[in-house]
Amino acid sequence: MKFGVVTFPGSNCDEDMVYVLQEIMGQKVERLWHKDTDLKGVDFVVLPGGFSYGDYLRSGAIARFSPIMNEVVDHASKGGYVLGVCNGFQILTESGLLEGALLHNSNQQFICKNVFLKPVSTTAAITKGLTADKAYQIPIAHGEGRFYAAEETMQSIIDNDQILFKYCNESAEVNDANNPNGALMNIAGITNKSKNVFGMMPHPERAADRFLANEDGRALFESLLKHC
Repeated sequence: MKFGVVTFPGSNCDEDMVYVLQEIMGQKVERLWHKDTDLKGVDFVVLPGGFSYGDYLRSGAIARFSPIMNEVVDHASKGGYVLGVCNGFQILTESGLLEGALLHNSNQQFICKNVFLKPVSTTAAITKGLTADKAYQIPIAHGEGRFYAAEETMQSIIDNDQILFKYCNESAEVNDANNPNGALMNIAGITNKSKNVFGMMPHPERAADRFLANEDGRALFESLLKHC
């Protein structure tokens, strides 16, 4: 599979993502610039973490208007795969490719630490290959990661099996005590109704290398490669 990793002004996890996809997962990777209008034939677009345009206005609000996003939206509308991590997730909600919004953390502070995730969706490619009752340790680093959606939208997300991950404890128990940012229903990631666009706040690319003593994130990439 050929991946394209987009770099926006302020992206800081693009090279991490390229490294994991190319060196660890053995995939072809194209580096895409935010002003590009050509996806260079990639099968899978990744919007990495960072602080695109300095997070002015709202996180992802300006990046949503970068020229390449027209191509990303078109790619997704045709069934192409897209993954947004952290700031990338925020850009996906701002562009309408994913429902809901990412609000300021409930404690109004930037949070950077390891958390545990429980896979939820049984039909999405990024979670199909994961163990349902296992807690995956993946780091977060964000100030605006509190997922929110209106009641009607939230019910639709639940009904369509669109919740990818929920924050949990190391025993895969979901509770308020292990909700780092106040996200609705402990939600850490969702997919769209067609299950080809994925967004998550935690950074799996930061937990995919044995030299970091944590490879839980690698399981997510393996699941994508197997089921996409």
